[in-house]
Amino acid sequence: MRRPFLLALPLVAWLGCGSGAPGGMGSDGGGGGGGTTPDGGAFHPGSVSAMCKGGVPSGGQLADTSHPTTTVGTGTAASCTFAALDAAVSAGGVITFDCGADPVTITVTSTLHPPIDKDTVIDGGGLVTLDGGGAVQILRFDSPNFQATETRLTLQRITLAHGKTTPTAVIPTAPPPCSQGYNDGEGGALYMRDGNLTVIDSIFTDNQGAPLGPDTGGGAIYVLGSKHGALIVGSTFSNNSASNGGGVGCLFAELDVYDSLFTGNAGTGHDANNNDASQCSAMNNGQNEIGSGGNGGALYSDGASTAQNPVNIVLCGDEIENNAAGVNAFGGGIFFTSNNYGGTLSIVDSTITGNSGGHWTNVSTGSVTNAGTAVGTNAKSITITNSTVQGLP
Repeated sequence: MRRPFLLALPLVAWLGCGSGAPGGMGSDGGGGGGGTTPDGGAFHPGSVSAMCKGGVPSGGQLADTSHPTTTVGTGTAASCTFAALDAAVSAGGVITFDCGADPVTITVTSTLHPPIDKDTVIDGGGLVTLDGGGAVQILRFDSPNFQATETRLTLQRITLAHGKTTPTAVIPTAPPPCSQGYNDGEGGALYMRDGNLTVIDSIFTDNQGAPLGPDTGGGAIYVLGSKHGALIVGSTFSNNSASNGGGVGCLFAELDVYDSLFTGNAGTGHDANNNDASQCSAMNNGQNEIGSGGNGGALYSDGASTAQNPVNIVLCGDEIENNAAGVNAFGGGIFFTSNNYGGTLSIVDSTITGNSGGHWTNVSTGSVTNAGTAVGTNAKSITITNSTVQGLP
């Protein structure tokens, strides 16, 4: 087995997500972790038995949708067409739906592109599913910059299902243990580069990123080079898969997750990744890469952390259960490599059980030196409070 601390070396290593900027209270007065549908019914997709006792940040409250920029539909399911949705998302702003009283599914036949210079809120009201049909990446926010923009995409009270990327950047064939698979194909349901993300009261299920590759992943969500990262509240991620980060993958971005459930997600790559010229003479991403991924069954975060752009993981009130890393890979629940040992891992009021995969803990400061058997991490410090974590007493 390779020494786990070497996993942080790749320059294109991976993902990282962050704290949300303050947001407005929803028009219905609801907060993050359980809003209401337009008819007043409860919508609680997170379904966690324990909640974050300290509450969620202000940015985790439902955005105000009382004055939408665009309403998709005119009161019937038939009026909620993909064409109407595509036009609304392309224009940005606050998007709501009027598709009738019953749940509705809109089949996404080509990837939706919200503007990169305008905040966008997509609020499904607890009734709308965007379905990629097992063939299409559902949303893509692709700014050319890196940790620069303040633009924010907010997804709330909505389901994204069956999104799928089609990777094309094949790694040149080389004998094992040289890396195999793809260099692209991140984010089965949502890819974000240089954008900031808030997800509230939403469901991501059965989404697929690229299945194999050392530096690709994010079955449901992939966030790259975000200034403020990703804030996820009251949401469920189930049965999503990718080479790394079966649920959520981040590179150079903060990741804060509250009152959410991750179950049945999987890293589908194998043999992790490393830079080792003694085992592979071929070059990929400027390195002698070996291994083809598999790290982070539920969550994957990587990248150097700075005061201006922190790369930490904060988990509070979450359940991370029955997720799996790939063969000979690490972090069935959480894979977190802080390249410069500058990032911190905080686990509060959470349950992490039943996850499978290799594990290790390397930490530079603090009293917590073991994060349990569901975690692979290089971190500055680790905090575990009021939590059940597999492999720990």
